Amino acid sequence: METKVRTILLEKSAFADNDAEADKLRAKLKGQGTYLVNVMSSPGSGKTTTLTSLINRLKDTFKIAVMEADIDSDVDARTIAKNTGVNSIQLHTGGMCHLDAYMTETGLNAVDGKAFDLVFLENVGNLVCPAEFDTGACLDIVILSVSEGDDKPLKYPLVFEKCDLVIISKIDAMKFFTFDMQKCVENIKMRNPNATVIPISNRTGEGIDLLANYFTTKTNKFKEN
Repeated sequence: METKVRTILLEKSAFADNDAEADKLRAKLKGQGTYLVNVMSSPGSGKTTTLTSLINRLKDTFKIAVMEADIDSDVDARTIAKNTGVNSIQLHTGGMCHLDAYMTETGLNAVDGKAFDLVFLENVGNLVCPAEFDTGACLDIVILSVSEGDDKPLKYPLVFEKCDLVIISKIDAMKFFTFDMQKCVENIKMRNPNATVIPISNRTGEGIDLLANYFTTKTNKFKEN
């Protein structure tokens, strides 16, 4: 039986001051105890696969929902719902290559964000536009696959400068690419000395438990403070 999910059509934000709206949203999330994570990356980096691996390790501990943002289709939302069983909705951006705080809150209202401990927002696949708009998330993360190369932090500085965590995915495929892990980490740290870097493989499971522990600690700390 085919998995069905709701699709929410987002309109362009009417708010001129997105940063102010993002701060309001963060305060609202804090008040209701919902930890929102903004997930950014290039298309094909492994966002949906990584979220699947991660959610299956966390869903017995936290109430989790996922918002999948794409220009069109509901493939990712159906994949998440089918493979994890958590609440997943699709956000259509109407051609825009990013989400802003107003659009994010629209999605949260549709999924009833206050009912969840942890909400993942899978932003539109793009290393440029999503980094320019504050979604109001409590945590910003970037997924970089080894197939993209170790120089991406040099070419797309903003997204690495603003992130809290960089997940280096597909490390099981390193032997097939010219990818220098040490150089990549150096490039990330050059842009953002405070960023946490966690290499993972969804295929072998390497690093997934460490990643799950990272989110468990972050979510629990958020809810305690």
